[in-house]
Amino acid sequence: MYKILSIDGGGIKGVYPISFLASIEDTLSGKIGEYFDLIVGTSTGGIIALGLGLGFSANDLLKFYEELGPEVFVKRENGVKRKTALFKGISKKTDALIDNISYLRQAKYDAEVLKRQVQLKFGERQLGESKTRLVIPSFNIGNGEPHVYKTSHHPRLQMDYRSKVVDVALATSAAPTYFQTHLSENNVPLVDGGVYANNPTGLAVVEAISLLNWKPEDFKVLSVGCTNAPMDFDISKQDKGTIDWATKLKLIEIFMLAQSKQSMGTSYLLANHRENNNIFRIDETVTNGKYGLDSIEFIEELKGMGYARARIEVPELRDVFFDKKASDFIPYHK
Repeated sequence: MYKILSIDGGGIKGVYPISFLASIEDTLSGKIGEYFDLIVGTSTGGIIALGLGLGFSANDLLKFYEELGPEVFVKRENGVKRKTALFKGISKKTDALIDNISYLRQAKYDAEVLKRQVQLKFGERQLGESKTRLVIPSFNIGNGEPHVYKTSHHPRLQMDYRSKVVDVALATSAAPTYFQTHLSENNVPLVDGGVYANNPTGLAVVEAISLLNWKPEDFKVLSVGCTNAPMDFDISKQDKGTIDWATKLKLIEIFMLAQSKQSMGTSYLLANHRENNNIFRIDETVTNGKYGLDSIEFIEELKGMGYARARIEVPELRDVFFDKKASDFIPYHK
């Protein structure tokens, strides 16, 4: 039986899935990544997937996230903010307006800080050094096509394994407005894979069936989210304009929810889940708007949520995913 792990994107909310995995790991013999034949992750989930593939324990990566968040999510100064500094202090509303105008002109956070932290963790290692099959989505804004990094788990996958892990991590996590577009080492302009596959479960199932030729009855999928919130917008007026969609109706949240639902629907259909009962989705429904991609003040809370969920799920998941470790991954190209 092949075992697949899928991890959603979600910025610092990635503390939830890595805490969940770390808590399960505490009950196992060895590292949790050793139990999976394929790991797929987007954005923050992609960074976690890369770490697990390289042989880091989930507990080690949890500590990394606890240190990473406060370092990375520090707002940047910029020219607009400096020019408007003269007007600071007039009122709290003025100060807030100046801050908002400042961040309309540049990414909210400095990707160089993220790069330094990821480089300290992964060094100069390459994707081909992964001990597990990996699929890490990004998006090429130069040609408008998905750019999916993959280990060499099929004869035709002949190039990505040479990519530096840091390059892959920055590409999959370059969330628009939060970080600058990432220019890869091969000069490809890439942004966060979450623009089309924030929940990569569908991507994982397609990879398993189409490229790896695994039959649905021969694999199980553990899909872990980064928390979700119920939609709570006013639908009393059907004729909505730009302002309403951008603010009251939370357009980005709608896109993300729709993509996630579509991804899970695709997974259930292709994996014949009704008969095989082979997809296990773990996520936490939380208060709408409570957690953002950069909500570092909630790291400990997210960590506790992950532990609490693992405590509930371990009895069932142990027999399905953690009865024995996965077979050694032997890449086609090195």
